[in-house]
Amino acid sequence: MIAKAKAIAHGIRAMLYVSGESKNKKHPEKITRICDNFMPQGMDATGIWTEMKFTAMNHPNIKNNVIRMEISPAMEHTGDFTIDDWKQLWEDFAAAFDGQTIRDKDGKVVSGKTNVSGSKSSVWLHEESRSGIPHLHVIVSRVDEHGNINNDHAIHLRAQRAAEKVALQRGWTTAMHVHEDNIPKVSADCMEALRELSVWSWEGYRKRLADKGYKLFLRKDKKDVIRGYVLLKGSAKYKASELGIGRNLTASHIRQAWEKLHPGQDKQKAEQAGATPEPTSTPRPKPSVPNEARQKPQPVIRQSNPVCGNYISWQPGRQRTEFEYGGKTYSRYLPDRVIDFFNDEFDYRELANWQALQHLAMAYFTLVASPCGEISGGGGGGSQSDLKWGRDPEEDEIDFARRCAREASRRITAQKKSGMKRR
Repeated sequence: MIAKAKAIAHGIRAMLYVSGESKNKKHPEKITRICDNFMPQGMDATGIWTEMKFTAMNHPNIKNNVIRMEISPAMEHTGDFTIDDWKQLWEDFAAAFDGQTIRDKDGKVVSGKTNVSGSKSSVWLHEESRSGIPHLHVIVSRVDEHGNINNDHAIHLRAQRAAEKVALQRGWTTAMHVHEDNIPKVSADCMEALRELSVWSWEGYRKRLADKGYKLFLRKDKKDVIRGYVLLKGSAKYKASELGIGRNLTASHIRQAWEKLHPGQDKQKAEQAGATPEPTSTPRPKPSVPNEARQKPQPVIRQSNPVCGNYISWQPGRQRTEFEYGGKTYSRYLPDRVIDFFNDEFDYRELANWQALQHLAMAYFTLVASPCGEISGGGGGGSQSDLKWGRDPEEDEIDFARRCAREASRRITAQKKSGMKRR
């Protein structure tokens, strides 16, 4: 079972989509109303949205005024579900969602309890997806029936943990367990693909994996050097860092893994084909040079080229997030795709100190801090500085986020959760 949650501003569009009234829905007949809570029953999307707006009228400054949720159990668990069963699933999930107090490593509350169970909500069953898996879509008011705001801090984690709790209560296999159970098989398929390669190449590796049902997506830096990859099989995603033994299947080590399976074969085949073996992404040893010369150059931010990083105000495609740095809590509006990148890079399921890494990377990204020294101008973003840190206007946000994550990892050693260790 998996679940997602996100606070959004476009409540009426989301409500039209969830109820099947949107023109983008090709099969509205496969969408079923499960329940409407704290509202008259049977209203259309506009009526439901009006009710929720009325509830939030005393909080005009809330931009993201509804919460959108998706709850997707495995198909084998819901084959004989009735409408009442789906309603009970929602109530169990809402209770697990509300019951959490999320704290950081020092025990400080990051996100207090919510009250979506006591808020206006509209719950719908969708059976029109390509996968054919029935799942719930829910729209919840950010303001509960007592006039209190449902906080949206760490809301994605709250949803994931609620799904895990409900699945365990019902004796269902969770998405995380399925993912973990599949990793040995995926690792074995990767090693088999390497054995089948007579000459090492990424394209050959891609084709061998495609024969086994996987899609390979390479992650490259600005210089087109391969830094990582992800495998997709169906809806499951596997990062290279999860696979193999001792990271032997990561982008920087996979060539050596192939060579161990084919000792001396790469050079021989390349000579016969009249080709030069493809170089690995692992940098070769360089002559000893001073530390200053070895340091990777960073974009120099000068007064004529202002730092790009003003994330102190909301814009479309951004969501509010909080992080800690230097004993202070900062609130910023980060792009959705940047937050997704940090969540993927520092996965809470894998790392015990994921939050510390995320917070430091976000501090770097928003220019609250710099790995090169203190940020001048107050660190609010958009300041002018002579420090060699910041995002050039022409640099993509994800590329800068990747640099921030890399710097955070250099300063905080990632601590794998004991349950995630592989033999």
